[in-house]
Amino acid sequence: MRRRICLTLPTNRACTAMVSALSQEAAHAAEHFDVDVHVLILDSSGREAFAEHARTVRDTRQAPDVTVHHLDEAEQRGFLREIIRRSEQAQAERVLALMLPEGVSYGSCTNRAFLIARALGCESVHRRDSDSRYQLRNGRPVFPVHQELLSLGKRTSDAARHVSRTALEPCHEDRRVVMVGGSFIGEMSVDLGEMHRLHQGLYHDIVALWAPLTWPEEKKRELVDESFKGAGTEAFTHDRSVLGRVDPMRVDMCNISFFQVHERVPLLPATDTIGSDYFLIHLVHAAGLPGVLHNRNIVNFHTGERRTDSGFTSYQMAFVKFLLSMLYLNWIYTRMGAAGTTLLDQDGAVRASLVAELVRESTALDVSENVARLDVLERSFQRLGGRYATIADRLTGLRPRLLEEARRDMEDFALLIDSWDGLMRAASTAGFHQLSR
Repeated sequence: MRRRICLTLPTNRACTAMVSALSQEAAHAAEHFDVDVHVLILDSSGREAFAEHARTVRDTRQAPDVTVHHLDEAEQRGFLREIIRRSEQAQAERVLALMLPEGVSYGSCTNRAFLIARALGCESVHRRDSDSRYQLRNGRPVFPVHQELLSLGKRTSDAARHVSRTALEPCHEDRRVVMVGGSFIGEMSVDLGEMHRLHQGLYHDIVALWAPLTWPEEKKRELVDESFKGAGTEAFTHDRSVLGRVDPMRVDMCNISFFQVHERVPLLPATDTIGSDYFLIHLVHAAGLPGVLHNRNIVNFHTGERRTDSGFTSYQMAFVKFLLSMLYLNWIYTRMGAAGTTLLDQDGAVRASLVAELVRESTALDVSENVARLDVLERSFQRLGGRYATIADRLTGLRPRLLEEARRDMEDFALLIDSWDGLMRAASTAGFHQLSR
């Protein structure tokens, strides 16, 4: 049986160019590798944008061994209800709300891709983003899927033959490569360029808040200097790849692929926050699972919607929620790092129950660190002035709610991890026929 892979694009905005380019990447994968490619477009955009995407799918001549699934939220909800029913979840409606929330959730949309990929019989998931595009070399797109399929799912002894160099640790030996990823060039992954131009000192104070507050200033400065900048500006000239333990700071979720690990643990389903979809990258690193870092970096850009007043407010509030989530995530990442390979069972698979236990324990953390973060944010946004001062005023009135939401997001995450194995099993038994077009 031919290997099936899922190349997915979650979107809530018009992105016909990326929809078209994704089909080209799928065709490349099918042409150069022995795979059936399921292109999965999870579309939460408005009616007009959805219709544009549907026309693009219809008008694009699909290559052999490529199947496209373009699902709106109603179709996604129907699938989830069936999976939740089959898995006999004790808190069915709550689980459904975590999988398809009313607010924007980068983690939830990717979790849906994970489940649907399982239903489609795909052994790996390859994710791209709507606010990005592929680099060109000699006029031809540079597709990350080529590097991904060279190594993903293979034993390290086999994968080593397809990379530029290896940096394997003893714990990697004879394990399968569970993650292959790259980064991005172009605009920062978090839209903070204006803040940096207005006041570099305040920019430092704000961005440093995603580190533990106890870190020494020098270490914070190093983090700020490399935060959200990806691979810089270097254009692709030739392939470079490293097999080993992948630094989470070197890969981005617009350019990532997973094998098996996504079937063990989901992503954080927090809403209206950025960075909720990076958990697995940290888990892979902490558990000592092998991955490949490549340089087929994607080009990141910012959409015009963020420049509107409403878009600006939504984005800055999502950034604030990201910073508050770090109280819990930093603690979890540290504990996972200390646990190391004990996070794995005898077969080398992640022990999801241990991860859920750590996430649940984090909810008891003292929130004084987050109170201090809000103090810095309010003071800094006021000093930046203009629209930032408006954000500062909002924070003053929303403090109790924001603090509680950050804690509750971790409670929800623990619940979803507990539910994940049942959901995956149900997706597998449901099959993919209802999704085929």
